[in-house]
Amino acid sequence: MTEPKYPTPPFPNQQQEQTSGQTAAMKPKPDHGEKSYRGSGRLAGKAAIITGGDSGIGRAVAIAFAREGADLLISYLNEDDDARETARWVEEAGRKALLLRGDITSPAHCKEIVERALEAFGRLDVLVNNAAYQMSYPSLEDISDEEWDKTFDTNIGAMFRITRAAVKYMKPGASIVNTSSINADHPNPGLIAYATTKGAIQNFTGGLAQLLAQKGIRANCVAPGPIWTPLIPSTMPVEKVEKFGEQVPMKRPGQPAELAAVYVMLASDEASYISGATIAVTGGAPII
Repeated sequence: MTEPKYPTPPFPNQQQEQTSGQTAAMKPKPDHGEKSYRGSGRLAGKAAIITGGDSGIGRAVAIAFAREGADLLISYLNEDDDARETARWVEEAGRKALLLRGDITSPAHCKEIVERALEAFGRLDVLVNNAAYQMSYPSLEDISDEEWDKTFDTNIGAMFRITRAAVKYMKPGASIVNTSSINADHPNPGLIAYATTKGAIQNFTGGLAQLLAQKGIRANCVAPGPIWTPLIPSTMPVEKVEKFGEQVPMKRPGQPAELAAVYVMLASDEASYISGATIAVTGGAPII
C-alpha cells in the first residue's frame, strides 16, 4: 500500500490564539502548491484581487494565479509575515504583488482595495472574495450580538461592498470567484454564524451571475470542505483540530493546493459559459 500524499488525522495539539492564525505554527505545514503548481499562461496579462490572500486557500490561489501570468493585489487583515511570504512566491513567479493591510469590515477599506488595484495595474479582471471569519460556539446563547455582526460584516458584508466597487471597472470577460463552503449546504451547528454567511454567499453569487450576465461578467462559487489552513487551529477546540477532516469520505482535510486549479479555471477565459455555479471541493462529501 502506497503512503498517502497528504497528511491524515490525528494531528498534534496546536491551539493558536483566536485570530486568523499563523501558518508557521501549524503541524503539519499546509501545502499551497509551492513546489507542485505549474502554470501555462491561462491568466496571462490579467490583474486580480484576492482577499484573505496571505495564507491558506488565498495563498494557494495567489501562487497559482501568479504562475498563470496574473498580477495581484493581496488583501489581508494583519498577518504581515504570512502576507510577505505570499508576496515572495508571487514575485518569484515574475508577477507583481501589492500587499494591502486592513479590516474589510470597514466600508472605506473595501473601496480602497479596488482603488489601489486599479492604480497599480490599470485594470481589474478577476476578483476573488476569499477572506472569512469563523469561531466555534457550543450553543446559540454563547454567540453575542457583536460576534454575529462581525461574522456577517466580514464574510458577506465586505463581499458585497468590494464587489459593488469592483464591477464598475470590470469589462466583459471578467470573473468573480467567491469562497463559499460545504457549510452552506450542510451547516455545522457549532459554526452556525459562519455557516449562515456561507449560505448567503451562495445566494449572493447566484443572483450576481444573473445581474452581471448582460455585462459579460461571470460570478461563481467554490465550496471547500475541511481544508487545512491557519483558521482551523485558531478557531476550533483542540479535540476538533486533532480529528479535523476525518468526517469526509477521503478521511483527511484537503490542502490549500488542492483548490487552486478550480479558482484558476473559473477565472480563466476557458470558463466563458460557467456562471452561477458552485464547485464543490469536499473530499467526496456531496453538496445539494
